[in-house]
Amino acid sequence: MPSSQTTSHTLGRVLILGGTSEARALAGVLVRDGYDVISSLAGRVKNPALPDGAVRIGGFGGPEGLLDYLRTSDICLVVDATHPFAARISTSAVAACDRGQVPILRLARPGWGSRAAAGSWTWVNNHDEAARAALGESRRVFLTTGRQSIDDFRELNAEFVLLRVVDPPQSALPDTWQVLTSRGPYNLDGERLLLREHRIDTLVTKDSGGALTAAKLDAAGELGVHVIVVRRPEYDESVPQVASTVDAAAWVRRAIAVRR
Repeated sequence: MPSSQTTSHTLGRVLILGGTSEARALAGVLVRDGYDVISSLAGRVKNPALPDGAVRIGGFGGPEGLLDYLRTSDICLVVDATHPFAARISTSAVAACDRGQVPILRLARPGWGSRAAAGSWTWVNNHDEAARAALGESRRVFLTTGRQSIDDFRELNAEFVLLRVVDPPQSALPDTWQVLTSRGPYNLDGERLLLREHRIDTLVTKDSGGALTAAKLDAAGELGVHVIVVRRPEYDESVPQVASTVDAAAWVRRAIAVRR
């Protein structure tokens, strides 16, 4: 294990593609261990929670831009700890690392498919399918798929849609929609109260996984709310993947040790 950032810099820097709680936790562990870490955030959320170590905000300009960054910034390892639905940057990262011969690891929290109630949910492949599944009998919808998916649901014929997002939408919404801006974690009591107050009959979400936002699923199950879940996009199976910060940190340490 490196004893200082100076020592680790001679081995190159670790780039964490972040924006998740797992990414922040990993950055904290590696920085405390003395590794030279840069965390990259997409910049889509105002006032994001910042990790320990160096931080860059903004896109790379596709695989070519990321490849150039890897080379000019002396990046020796990449950990893709982005949100499970950030498919574009994940695809770019795999392509750039393949061309630059930079080892890459995927850190992805487990999804919700193993939960006891998952078999009773309506699973769909994308937001368009989720919107179609919510048509018809759904009258009061709780929409938690994020700000970028809003346009896919504008044609819902529900009498009421409660949209929960971190930052306010930048465009006007139908009159039947109400916006709730908040950031997790959420608890069962609060989610149960929210569903009851707004008389929600359908929850539309995506398989983000983790514990920060899972309480809505438990509340929906208790209250008999129909749950529609968007499956995660597929990830390149040739890339090693772990589900915990501990395993990701161990991978980094082993990979760095090989370079010493």
